[in-house]
Amino acid sequence: MDVAPLHRSAIDPGLVPAVLWTRAYLGRCASTAGSSELTIALRRDDGTASLFRTQVLAGGVDDDATYLHVERTVKFLLWSRGAPDILLCGPEAKNLARRLQADYSASGGRAFDADFHRKVFERPLSFCAVTSTELPTAVSAHLPLGRNLDGCRIGFDLGGSDRKCAALIDGKVVFSEEVKWDPYFQSDPAYHLAGIRHSLDLAASHLPRVDAIGGSSAGVYVNNKVRIASLFRGITDGTLFDSQVRNIFLDLAKSYGVPFEVLNDGDVTALAGSMSLGRNAVLGIAMGTSVAAGYVDTAGNLTNWLSELAFVPVDYRKDGPADEWSGDRGCAVQYFSQQGVGRLLPLAGITLAASMRLPEQLEELQKLLLAGDPRAQQVYVAIGITFGYAIAHFASFYDMNCLLIMGRVTSGQGGTIIIEKARMVLRDEFPELRIDLVVPDEKDKRHGQAIAAASLPALRR
Repeated sequence: MDVAPLHRSAIDPGLVPAVLWTRAYLGRCASTAGSSELTIALRRDDGTASLFRTQVLAGGVDDDATYLHVERTVKFLLWSRGAPDILLCGPEAKNLARRLQADYSASGGRAFDADFHRKVFERPLSFCAVTSTELPTAVSAHLPLGRNLDGCRIGFDLGGSDRKCAALIDGKVVFSEEVKWDPYFQSDPAYHLAGIRHSLDLAASHLPRVDAIGGSSAGVYVNNKVRIASLFRGITDGTLFDSQVRNIFLDLAKSYGVPFEVLNDGDVTALAGSMSLGRNAVLGIAMGTSVAAGYVDTAGNLTNWLSELAFVPVDYRKDGPADEWSGDRGCAVQYFSQQGVGRLLPLAGITLAASMRLPEQLEELQKLLLAGDPRAQQVYVAIGITFGYAIAHFASFYDMNCLLIMGRVTSGQGGTIIIEKARMVLRDEFPELRIDLVVPDEKDKRHGQAIAAASLPALRR
């Protein structure tokens, strides 16, 4: 595809924005005889389903480009919406379903994605060609959680480099604390449990009683059960994970004896933004240790979508950076997280000690920016340009009018550069989009996530 971005960063000029590549491919479909519609449906066992419609070239015209378009689109849908059954409807559906099934298998190129979704949905991914009459009806699930502020509540947020907790009385924060920790590669679940208990007990000590506890954490949680989460990625023993991690929040709920809810941290980010701004159709993005995301729909509801946007493809170049966990190239985590910062630093000519951890590398970058180092500015410019193109791509999958931007990567002057460059890209390349980019004020940054998390459970009546 002929892709020529209007904006390129000096240190990462090879970017092939997914949105521009897709625009070029669909433009070719529009001008090529024999092109047809392809419907991609994602269906879950609970009866919910979503549909996504696109175009593909006729078979034999450019099969490699068509498969790249469909496979990258399917990958985005899997990580943004998620389902075990992927149904394809269109003239080329059979061949595409066959190739996708092979790729998303234990021995295929997308083995990581296949294994992740097998753990989430407790069965393997299935790709199938169907007729139009066999397509499911789009049905969304709305989670009746959040916006409860009555009583004495604890809110917590578990990140990859720190954990936060807050104590609230009738929606007012009376205490908050942030504690550094390093959970990612800890192989003993006792480390995680002790850290979480410490934060909860610390918050509880500032309340006359505890009526409810709500939390946010990176990962996928269903009915408070840990399905899969980067927070516990160091626990590779499956038996240990099942016995001590799977029900860790259910066990905590029993020990405290109050309503207790845990959601993906991205969903809580989006809920926090919706509550503080008084707006719906909000996509929340937190650029931290990874890329947390969440979505509040046009009616103001949380959904059962995965919104694990760390793994969605945003760059279609063949030699794009590979994610160290999934092995795939061009995924968002390599652009909008501390990992992305670590990748861009040497490209900007900034050399740091090999022993320095990613959070420390980010701190050094922030110091260099404050000192006026132009190399540091180049890092943030590169993030902002890529982010602008990614936002336009996200808009193809999410009905949104507000993007809430949070996370340590966006703090300080660097965050200002990121937002300015992203807005520039949207203005120059996608003037038809009307998406407000919103950065929470300092009060919301400190307390918004904890308040939203604390509001998740309703009190027992």
